[in-house]
Amino acid sequence: MILALDVGNTNIKTGLFDENGLRHSWRIASDRIKTADEYGILMESCFEHLHEKMSSIEGVVMSSVIPSMNYTLEHMCTYYFHKSPMIVTPHMEMNIALQYDDPYLLGTDRICNAVAAYENHGGPVIVVDFGTATSYGAISREGIFLGGAISTGLRIATETLIEHTSRLPMVELVLPDRIIGTNTVHCLQSGLVYGFVGQVDYIIKRMLKEMGEPRAKIIATGGLARLVASASDMIREINPTLTLEGLYYLYRRNCG
Repeated sequence: MILALDVGNTNIKTGLFDENGLRHSWRIASDRIKTADEYGILMESCFEHLHEKMSSIEGVVMSSVIPSMNYTLEHMCTYYFHKSPMIVTPHMEMNIALQYDDPYLLGTDRICNAVAAYENHGGPVIVVDFGTATSYGAISREGIFLGGAISTGLRIATETLIEHTSRLPMVELVLPDRIIGTNTVHCLQSGLVYGFVGQVDYIIKRMLKEMGEPRAKIIATGGLARLVASASDMIREINPTLTLEGLYYLYRRNCG
């Protein structure tokens, strides 16, 4: 089996792949002060819960947007899986070409998303990843990553608003039935969620126009993808494991 680790600002998304594809996936919190042993013990617990053997791991592949955690996680992999992880970089062999001013400043999670989206659907395709930040990636019909956009994530926007206002309460992020709220909680949910959906749809429409591809496929991934897609006019497909699939495709392509 192949172990895939996507190290994000909030969570480490983890996947186990065998010859039939994704077998298991789970998330653990990204904690910059945890040691290699602490992460290793967490992994042991997850594997035991899933009735899987850590010794069955043949290779590890990892993408990360937190460079300070890489050393810790690399050592965890070495100590507990006896494997040195393959780290995703822009110069790896892949099924797409990166048209970016400095590919080394492109988040490796965005590379994985683009690789998986093009592998699964071909082009043109746009990926929207609803993580701590919301990232957009456009891939052409010919398999060229054209660039994209990055905006604030919905959770951060909500927390920032509440933090800087004295009388607004923290609310659950759900989609209210009506946009005209009749109480403070309803008004917040309406403005935050519907406002965010409007932003997402507008950015996608502008990207489609610039690409000259009005019928491009739109793929959403990330923790809030389902919430946003339920009200979006543009998003038609959700793939919560897209980044992990990209990691697996890159591992196979670069390790045979």
